[in-house]
Amino acid sequence: MSPDQDHADSDEVLLTVPADGAYLGVLRTAAAGLAARLHFTLDEIEDLRIAVDEACAMLIRLAAPSEELRCRFALTGQDLGVEVAVPAAPASAVPDTTSFAWKVLTALTDDARATLVDQTATIALTARRTIIRPAPQTSTESAAE
Repeated sequence: MSPDQDHADSDEVLLTVPADGAYLGVLRTAAAGLAARLHFTLDEIEDLRIAVDEACAMLIRLAAPSEELRCRFALTGQDLGVEVAVPAAPASAVPDTTSFAWKVLTALTDDARATLVDQTATIALTARRTIIRPAPQTSTESAAE
C-alpha cells in the first residue's frame, strides 16, 4: 500500500488514561481527530465528542481506586467504533441504561452497549458518517455548463 493511500479501512487506536475527569479532554480530542479523518461532518464530530465524554464520565463513577480508563477506537470504512473500559469497584453494576446520560449516548450515536464482565465495565459506541450524495443535475444545469 502506498504512503498516500487512505488507511481508514482498518485503523485501530488504543489510549489509556487515568480514570479521572481531568483526562477526558484527551479522549474527546482523539475522538474528534479520528472522526475528522473519516470525514464526519462538524455536527457528527461534536456529537461523538459529547458521547465519548458521557461514556467516560459514566465509567469513571464505577472505577476502582487508582485504575485506568482504556479506550479503543476502531476506524472501519465510514464507522468509528469506540470502546471504553475500566476495572470496576467491587459491587459495581452495569452502567445504567435508563439514565439521562444513556439517553444522550443513544441519541448521539448509531449504537451503544454497556456491559460488566469479570468486574470490567465497558461501554461500546458506534458512530457512522453520513454520506452526502450530490444532487443530480437537472437538464437546465447540464445545458448551462
